[in-house]
Amino acid sequence: MVSILAQEQSGQYATHDVTNQPPPLAPYDAAQDTALLEGLRREGAGWAEEDVRRLGLRAGSVQAQEWGEQANRHEPELRTHDRYGHRVDEVEFHPSWHHLMRVAVGEGLAAAPWADERPGAHVARTAGGMVWGHTEAGHGCPTSMTYAAVPVLRRQPELAKVYEPLLTSREYDPGLRVPTEKRGLLAGMGMTEKQGGSDVRTNTTTAWPTAEPGVYTLRGHKWFTSAPMCDVFLVLAQAPGGLSCFLVPRVLPDGSRNTFRIQRLKDKLGNRSNASSEPEFDGTVAWLVGPEGRGVKTIIEMVNCTRLDCVMSSATLMRKTLVEAGHHVRHRSAFGARLVDQPLMRNVLADLALESEAATTLTLRLAGAADRAVRGADADGTETAFRRIATAVGKYWVTKRGPAFTAEALECLGGNGYVEDSGMPRHYREAPLLSIWEGSGNVNALDVLRALSREQGTADALFAELASARGADARLDAAVVRLKDMLTSGSEAGARRLVEQMALALQASLLVRHAPAAVADAFCATRLGGDWGHAFGTLPDTADVDGILERALPAQG
Repeated sequence: MVSILAQEQSGQYATHDVTNQPPPLAPYDAAQDTALLEGLRREGAGWAEEDVRRLGLRAGSVQAQEWGEQANRHEPELRTHDRYGHRVDEVEFHPSWHHLMRVAVGEGLAAAPWADERPGAHVARTAGGMVWGHTEAGHGCPTSMTYAAVPVLRRQPELAKVYEPLLTSREYDPGLRVPTEKRGLLAGMGMTEKQGGSDVRTNTTTAWPTAEPGVYTLRGHKWFTSAPMCDVFLVLAQAPGGLSCFLVPRVLPDGSRNTFRIQRLKDKLGNRSNASSEPEFDGTVAWLVGPEGRGVKTIIEMVNCTRLDCVMSSATLMRKTLVEAGHHVRHRSAFGARLVDQPLMRNVLADLALESEAATTLTLRLAGAADRAVRGADADGTETAFRRIATAVGKYWVTKRGPAFTAEALECLGGNGYVEDSGMPRHYREAPLLSIWEGSGNVNALDVLRALSREQGTADALFAELASARGADARLDAAVVRLKDMLTSGSEAGARRLVEQMALALQASLLVRHAPAAVADAFCATRLGGDWGHAFGTLPDTADVDGILERALPAQG
């Protein structure tokens, strides 16, 4: 008894010694991603690699990771009135939010590419977003909408002349003031309403012309308007000539507040750092963008851009959670061996790595198509047509894979991954948003059908892309044949199945052309050849798991 007591007092049996727990991941290099860097170079933005690598180190720093955690723990707060009773409708954010935004805007992750004449500038922005996104996802919403607003405003050159230089600025200048007196602006959008959601043609917000040409007043409400602290918003409303697009500033040129009553902030599943609101318009001043009655046609370019960012953000979330899982299993042991050395865990990680690389490679291909299309470096229109259909395909599939992927990555940490301070629950809550924002799965699947039937050249562009890998893998060749058969007998009810097959064939064709054999063969065997189960971690014994993991999870150092 005395001996045991002495051992306890000496600390031999101390109850709070921590063993078999991984060290903190940060600091780490968020740009240590071979697939991302190869795609950056391949799609014409190799000149940005040094900046992307620098940003990756900053994203993985202890400070930046802490900013992400704090911005989500200290959520934005709505202040409808000041102390004297004046209506102000302001949203207050934790300082960490502003730190994240300042870096994002300063690094050109908002609208800066529209003012950059270098080929590949839009690809560089996407790659930068994929590494800086390792911090947290919420602040990517206002940067995405700001990026997407520029091509819409160009439909109204006199407005673009005033606002585009400020939207493309790399200066983050928060606070509601006269837009033209600020060093940089952020843009939001307000399309959906409570009675219609994605069916924006049912909008009831009205717009009436004033005596001043191009100036209208709005009356109505919006149901899901994110980032209400932005300076200007693109809004849909019913004008005398039909559904139209308008620019709504929060502060008018004379310095007075435009009527933008924020009824409440949404209590969301995830994306907690980002404020999403229900604004009410009542005599709200707005400028017409594009012709009356052409609101959807006018704003659709904004949707194309933000859909690309949904794909980007899902791919980023996959990569971030894969890195977290890989770090944990390298430092955690169970049943006599490190988790990373156990065959079944390696199968799970390799399967996740395949999915992540396919998502990353497709994202950068879409960014390359967008860059060439918007620059006019697309003489025959093939890239424009490819961008149109492939962005909708990617939006449907990559964002759909995100929740299942994130759940599996979380499970690699076991119970440790289920507690908030691991960070994994925040990622898991974020994942479903990206499939919902800018049109849920059905909306995007039906949009693919619409593009195929109404927009000449989209099917040809997709199959031309697939043909560039013809003969490289028999399973891919067979999948393309099946896909052509599905197109001839496709129905609306089968739209999801069709788009899924498009996405898998497209990802496979990219990997066959650009990834190592270990990655391409395993992807084609499982996703196209049927040698796969129904959950991650069911790769066949023939898969080169070691080769896949050496590429996806190199040792940090």
